[in-house]
Amino acid sequence: MEYTKLGNSDVTVSRICMGCMGFGDATKGHHSWILDADQSREIIKYGFEHGITFYDTAIGYAEGTSEEYVGRALRSIASKRLTEDQVAHSKYDATEAQDDVIIERVAEVAAKRGTSMTAVSLAWLLTKVTAPVVGMTKPHHVDGALDAVALKLTDEEIAYLEESYVPRRLVGVMAFNH
Repeated sequence: MEYTKLGNSDVTVSRICMGCMGFGDATKGHHSWILDADQSREIIKYGFEHGITFYDTAIGYAEGTSEEYVGRALRSIASKRLTEDQVAHSKYDATEAQDDVIIERVAEVAAKRGTSMTAVSLAWLLTKVTAPVVGMTKPHHVDGALDAVALKLTDEEIAYLEESYVPRRLVGVMAFNH
């Protein structure tokens, strides 16, 4: 997504504004194609996840229920995102510079081998554990894991990837369960 200033203001918005006339209680609207709360939330969430930060709604859309649905959806999505961001910051901010070095090295090895960074990362992990648990919600996640099993890193590549690694302190849920 691209972003721009809204008019002459200092407010930054996505270049696409999601029109919300189609969200609300259909029994209170003038259109039969209005989406209910759950369907509205899914579309709003999808847009938000793809960078849309600008929403057009009005009291006249489905007698104000559009504004209610959009507000509830954004509050829920933003609250979840804020929680996730806070956990991520507590985990990664202190080691960001070190992480960047490691990420660069993974990218270098991937480019030299003509494979993905996912495959290189998991291939390295497979040298440390028997069977890593890998979250997979898309077909390319499965492909990356399969590529990793076939990729055998050299001892030099493993040493290069590990050279800048510094163990992390436990944070978040892991710190409480330790």
